[in-house]
This record gives sequence, structure tokens and C-alpha cells, in this order.
Amino acid sequence: MNAPLPRREAIRARIMVCVEIVDKGYVDAAGRPSPCHVWTGPDSGTGRGGGYPRMSLDGQTVAVHIVNWTNEHGFIPGKKQLDHLCRTRRCIRDDHLEMVTHKQNQKRRDQALKTRRQACP
Repeated sequence: MNAPLPRREAIRARIMVCVEIVDKGYVDAAGRPSPCHVWTGPDSGTGRGGGYPRMSLDGQTVAVHIVNWTNEHGFIPGKKQLDHLCRTRRCIRDDHLEMVTHKQNQKRRDQALKTRRQACP
């Protein structure tokens, strides 16, 4: 009989069951293509701030990208949040996330929107 997985491994396994690896065109800081790990399970809906991956963990609904980051890197301080460098909300890949302040996250979001608008005719 197999021994149960340690908690960290069990959480990682639960998350990866609902992940599809998709090349969305993101290139890492070293210039290498870096496919997103896109969550295929439930999300936070379609309203303002919607579309972020969600799962149940210990009876609570939690944001999957935050659980994955915390599981791999540890605690996120209260004044920090995670920014998706790949700009894909459903991506949970920890090296596509960066811990930043709210102000930094909003500036990056605004810049991404501005860039996207300029690219569209």
C-alpha cells in the first residue's frame, strides 16, 4: 500500500490534474518561449475581475494561482499581489507570476491595455 503524499505534493497533484499546457506566445526574460499552464477548472465568473482560476481547498474556495505560488514559494505579504506576466488570467505557472504592489500591478495592466489598443486598427 502506498503512503499518502505530503501536503505540498498532494496540492500540486490536485492542481495539475486541471492544467493544460498551451503556448500563448509568452517569452520569458531570457527570450525563450514559455508556454502557459492554463487552468481548465472553474473560475471566478464573467463579472469585473472575473476569469481567475478557482478551486476548493479544505472547504474554502481559493484562487488557484495564489495557492500554487504559495505552495511553491511561500507566504505572500499583505501589501503584495501576484501579477500575471503573460497577461493570461487562467495561467497558474509560477514563473509567469511576479509578486508586486497593487500600484505596480495596475500600471502594468494599464500599459498592457494601451499596447493592445494600439495594436488593433
